[in-house]
Amino acid sequence: MPVVEAIGWFGSAFLVFSIMQTRVMRFRVLNTTACVILIGYNAAIGVWPMVAMNVALTAINLWIIARLLRERHDSRAYDAVPMTADEPFLAHLLDRHAADVAAFNPGLTPEAVRGAEHAFVVSTGDQVVGVVLSRAGEEPGEQQVVLDYVLPAYRDFTPGEFVFRPGGPFAELGTRRVVASPGMQASERYLRAVGFVQQGDRSVLDLTPA
Repeated sequence: MPVVEAIGWFGSAFLVFSIMQTRVMRFRVLNTTACVILIGYNAAIGVWPMVAMNVALTAINLWIIARLLRERHDSRAYDAVPMTADEPFLAHLLDRHAADVAAFNPGLTPEAVRGAEHAFVVSTGDQVVGVVLSRAGEEPGEQQVVLDYVLPAYRDFTPGEFVFRPGGPFAELGTRRVVASPGMQASERYLRAVGFVQQGDRSVLDLTPA
């Protein structure tokens, strides 16, 4: 098989693979890569309408990637909505994603979920992005995270930061410290990104005003 033809087949296969992605950012990055490969292939064989189409798709993808990166820490693009822990919508959401929740939180029990006292749903536009559940901690002014779950499409982002940030929903409850759930200990990079620090055997976020 000629090299140029092999590149064309590879680019087409990579395009199909990109469309199969569920994560928003991963899809855009892989789709852009596939389009660039196909630009080179179609230019080499002189199929200029396909070159133009893939150039346009690349430009669209790059624009969307830039917007996603610009908004990923923007509180104007994400909302953390408090709701009661027994809200039917919340129960439906967790039940719908029960297998995925269990896969990332193997130690989480139904009793722990039912024992949550506070719930926050993170959304962007009309899309639900994640859920944070918590209960009172061991000390006054402390909240213990029960669950911090991000839906698969937004797992390349850190939507929990909109719940944990100073001035966010936890701070509005009068919380001075937030303690990560034991199941989050493996997510060290994520915890650092949203401000948690290791204190003994616990990851703690200090919300006390400086």
